Amino acid sequence: MRPRLLLALLLVSPAPLVAQAGAPAELPNAAVLEFEKYADIYGGRLVAAFDSIPADKYGYRPTPVEFTVGFIAQHLEHANYALCGTFGHLKHATTPKDALPDSVKAQWPKDTLVARLRASVQFCDSALDRVGDPGNPDATGTLLGFETDLAEHYAQLSVYMRLLGLVPPSALARVFPPVVALPPSALAPYVGTYELTHGLDFVVTQRDGGLWIRSTNVATSVRLWPESPSEFFAKDVDADVTFVRGADGHVTGLKFRQYGRSRPARSIH
Repeated sequence: MRPRLLLALLLVSPAPLVAQAGAPAELPNAAVLEFEKYADIYGGRLVAAFDSIPADKYGYRPTPVEFTVGFIAQHLEHANYALCGTFGHLKHATTPKDALPDSVKAQWPKDTLVARLRASVQFCDSALDRVGDPGNPDATGTLLGFETDLAEHYAQLSVYMRLLGLVPPSALARVFPPVVALPPSALAPYVGTYELTHGLDFVVTQRDGGLWIRSTNVATSVRLWPESPSEFFAKDVDADVTFVRGADGHVTGLKFRQYGRSRPARSIH
């Protein structure tokens, strides 16, 4: 089994985490980082799963008493807005379409259902970015309820996909891009420290003919493989890095992507 969660603690929002709107926190909360990680994993898998199911199968259900694929999609959209609006102090702007019966929304075209679900997942990303220390059992329970809902529905949809002869996203083999050869001189400018947020940095080093990255709260480094002169990916974890240069050509930072989220980190030395 590949250590896919090795960089899990690297996940942190570039925006300040807040317990209430406008109340900044100096450091990211470790518990919230774990919530963000699993929300990214299951939210991304759900969108990918719905997107991979053919449109003509959206009326499928294993038995007459179960929900159809289309019904689950619209239900998840509604649940995401309801739960994430609670802990994120955000309000989803509704339209008359939101008030339509579930049975009507379940019949919407696949593209509409997937787009709306994706938007609700992005709403939850923004909500999680605003969460500070959960602080009390009720807040923690709401976060657990949200993530359990994502995981439960992904499991449900995975069963549907297996019955339809489809492979769920989590069971697909990862496809790596071709590795390009770069000389040591092309890698050297990327060596340094990159600040993701106050108190949490990426450290990029060069050895064994390649680049390696770790965060300051993880002891193990992961090798980065080049797919272009500025884009790199990891084989041991599901993550990739793009180095950014300024107008003068100097490296000014990087963009770190993992579990569907992209976060910038600025070069500090």
